[in-house]
Amino acid sequence: MAAPASMTTKDITGRFYLNKTLSDPTDKFFALQGMSWATRTVIAIANLTLDVNHFTDEKGVEHINIRQTLSGGIKGTTENRALDWTERHNEDHIFGAVISKTRRAKLEEISEEFLKTDWLPEVNEDGVIHSYVITDKEKNKNDWIVDQTWGFEQIEGEKRYARHLKLIANGGKDTLEVKLIYDYHPMPWLEREYHLRYFRFSLHLETRLKKLTRPLASLWIFALFAAAYIVSLAFLVRSQAFLTPADSYVTCTSTYWLPDAGCGLDGSQCEPFDNSTFEFRCPSGCSTTILQNPRAVGDQEPVFVPLIIGGGDQNTNGSSGTYRGDSFICASAIHAGIISNSRGGCGTLSLVANFTDFVSSTAHGLTSTAFPSVFPLSFVFTPSSSLNHCEDLRNDALAFNIIVTCILFLLLSPPPIVAFWSLVCIGFWHVTFFSQPRENPPPISDAFGTFLPALFVAYAFWRVAWRKVLPSFSNIPLERAIWYLAPFWAGVEVNVITDKIPVDRLIASDIRERHGALAAVIIIALVLLVLVVNQVRVIRKTGLLPFYILCYVAAALTVLVFSQMPGLEFHLHHYFAAIALIPIAFLPTRLSAIYQAFLLGMFLNGVAAFDFASIFETHAEIVRDGAVGSELPTFATNSTGWNSSLPLVNQTISWNPFPDDDNDWDSFSLMVDDVERLASNALNYSLALLQPGIPHFFRLAFSSDGVSGDYTRAAIVLANGSWIDPPSGASE
Repeated sequence: MAAPASMTTKDITGRFYLNKTLSDPTDKFFALQGMSWATRTVIAIANLTLDVNHFTDEKGVEHINIRQTLSGGIKGTTENRALDWTERHNEDHIFGAVISKTRRAKLEEISEEFLKTDWLPEVNEDGVIHSYVITDKEKNKNDWIVDQTWGFEQIEGEKRYARHLKLIANGGKDTLEVKLIYDYHPMPWLEREYHLRYFRFSLHLETRLKKLTRPLASLWIFALFAAAYIVSLAFLVRSQAFLTPADSYVTCTSTYWLPDAGCGLDGSQCEPFDNSTFEFRCPSGCSTTILQNPRAVGDQEPVFVPLIIGGGDQNTNGSSGTYRGDSFICASAIHAGIISNSRGGCGTLSLVANFTDFVSSTAHGLTSTAFPSVFPLSFVFTPSSSLNHCEDLRNDALAFNIIVTCILFLLLSPPPIVAFWSLVCIGFWHVTFFSQPRENPPPISDAFGTFLPALFVAYAFWRVAWRKVLPSFSNIPLERAIWYLAPFWAGVEVNVITDKIPVDRLIASDIRERHGALAAVIIIALVLLVLVVNQVRVIRKTGLLPFYILCYVAAALTVLVFSQMPGLEFHLHHYFAAIALIPIAFLPTRLSAIYQAFLLGMFLNGVAAFDFASIFETHAEIVRDGAVGSELPTFATNSTGWNSSLPLVNQTISWNPFPDDDNDWDSFSLMVDDVERLASNALNYSLALLQPGIPHFFRLAFSSDGVSGDYTRAAIVLANGSWIDPPSGASE
């Protein structure tokens, strides 16, 4: 692996593996140092690892301590160097008694040409690490000198840690020049030497764990573990979704009544209104499913809260309070205490027709909205239910999958590409079956339709970023688990992590109207800017920044061109944000590991829950059920000309005709107490059939071919017969 662009000879702390393919042969070099054939053979077969700890002591002297290890944990040479050019005697168990001195030197201070060529320009600025080692002739029968320099050079387009060694042996009769090239891996924090005044210690936890788990690092064991996981997952999915009748499932937004004119004239498309019961099962977390657009409830417009209307009245028959038919069933059941928010649950719902005066109340952390008029459809809850297996197991499944991935990363240590694809599969199906199923029971055939293209995108993630970073952590399982698993699961559960952040859509109306949204957007933007700028700073040192700038500018221009197509707007879905950002997380650093793990989890969350949603949508698709900005009709009736002394049976309301220059509309839609009561080109409506003594609410919209535009805000006839003109603007 290439060394990080930010690494210089000022700090070479890290773990380095000798790359035998790129390095010169060393057998003759070691033979001239007097090393036996058997030892040279072992070194030729084994892989050499250098654990380098570079630090400055309290006196300002640089130290480089190096612990060499061969495959299988065979201890090699230990080097403890102080860069003060002072001779030190050392008894090495391989090379015998030696005398060495080390310093930081400018290239012009080096006499041997081989030792000062091919280095990167930054090495010329910071200096190379220069070491001079000779045998102690009083204790060692061998006679050799090794003059060497350490630094970084460009090898096959990548920055590599390198050592240039010149050997002089047998009194100068034999000389040999060798270049050693190393692969970089981050130095494990749990392997470093730590210094506290005069104390020096190292935990070596990574080495110990690696040694303990080496017998488990077999693909056969991994295959058995994978098979056991799939069987266990099947039973967990069965308990979660397939032991309750499919028609009993409701979602967090399920209702008995659709917004505005969705139920048709007089609500005929939402019948029956009474004499019906329904046993239902709700998922967990429904108290946080909220309205993203204002919803007209009489003259109120609740927004950014669960839609719960009523429930504050007292029933004497053991059932709950009465909820208006367009209330979210599951949020209302939580409000009534029938189910819990954390585990979901089952209950029984009974329909009630023509209920009047829905009373607001606060219970179980939720506050309902009042509606003082009559509504044709409402419901009450009873806790009894014949359904079984009602609790939502998503938290249990999350704990199960986290444990599985911890076992995978800490104990089994499969090859990096196997670990990567394991995360892809586990994360995708966790979202599909547990954390954000599209429906209940989960539509498995639809999920497979998304899974295949998701695998192709994931392969691009591997090629662009993961293959350059994850292998760097192969031999440090503890750090690998920390840097990858925590952000990965945060990304998979990004909907839960961001649940309290008051931003769902990056559109101006949401940011303007929702409390705290602007501050949240600014903070997120600043954090993202800092992270991106830091990555750009490091990428610049690799020399690849112009290439990346060119690619991102080309992508941005493409998006800009398509977003200018008539009727289309750019909508940044979080799965697309992950795709856009993953290419800059290719550097073999801990931060890159965190970034790419989180982005992979966020990508899987997005596509598994919502498929590959289009990044170009119409304005109506973006605002969903919000106002689209269509033209509004106006009431001819107003408070000035209204006679409040007349009873409702003799009252009529009217409105103005279509504008002369407007041919887009062919009829009107009148909502009376949030129920469509007129859909025609008439210009008035009689109030004779309305119940007296309670307030009534009127909203009007233009309509074309049965499709309504935006509705006005509510005009009100109070219980005392007074008329209140509607506020300006549309009801959302």
